[in-house]
Amino acid sequence: MLKKVLVVDDDDSICELLKFVLERDGFQVVVARDGQEAIRLAEVNLPDLMLLDLMLPRYGGFEVLRQLQNSETSKIPIIVFTGRYTDRSTQELIRGEPNVVDFMEKPINTAVLSSRIHSFLKIAPPVK
Repeated sequence: MLKKVLVVDDDDSICELLKFVLERDGFQVVVARDGQEAIRLAEVNLPDLMLLDLMLPRYGGFEVLRQLQNSETSKIPIIVFTGRYTDRSTQELIRGEPNVVDFMEKPINTAVLSSRIHSFLKIAPPVK
């Protein structure tokens, strides 16, 4: 059965890139373009992993993280990413959230991201 990844970003080009890379790597991909949709899709789909941009319309990334800690979605591992500069204390605050497994800055290195996702989900990447 395919592992499901929820990609959350309001930038269409980022969503398309991540969807392409993840589907190529054998994942089922669900995309949300704002925080409210992210929470709804996380509750409906219960993805195996979530990629979450911090800067979103209709609930920012921090609000999404908090909302997801209140139900069965609290078990979803989340990789947070952002294009904004974040100082070390903010990064540590993000990494300290119970469901956050990693933090990355944009531009995202898709090879590194793919490797981390396979590692977190404990599955081997496809042979290319």
